[in-house]
Amino acid sequence: MEGGRFKVKDNKKIESFGDLEVYKRLCDLHLEISKFSLKFPKFELYELGSQIRRSSNSIAANLAEGWNNKHINIYLEGINRSLGELQETLHHLFIAFRKDYLTRGQYERLSKSYEECGKMLRALEKSLLKWKDEHRLST
Repeated sequence: MEGGRFKVKDNKKIESFGDLEVYKRLCDLHLEISKFSLKFPKFELYELGSQIRRSSNSIAANLAEGWNNKHINIYLEGINRSLGELQETLHHLFIAFRKDYLTRGQYERLSKSYEECGKMLRALEKSLLKWKDEHRLST
């Protein structure tokens, strides 16, 4: 991380949270969840529907919120909150599947996509912790 920017393996600079592949994928997933959750039965629109829309949106929002913070620990906390919201979204997906609002295929595909994003978030967290340790030792 240098001045709020990261470098990735292909030496491409990431200058904003919008450049993060995980952020882009999480936004796409949220839009998909939002669209299908509006087709839930009317009585679920403000129950399970609202909960899954809020939690799926919060994953990317927490990542964005912590992005430009000068304190790396605060950004790490944002990633941690994102991971918590991701787990909540997986729970809501499971309940929607159990209530027959999702097919098995939809549930498995969405769950797998969220689990992949979780791995990406943990990798980002790991790289930030490594950066933090390297810069703590060099000062």
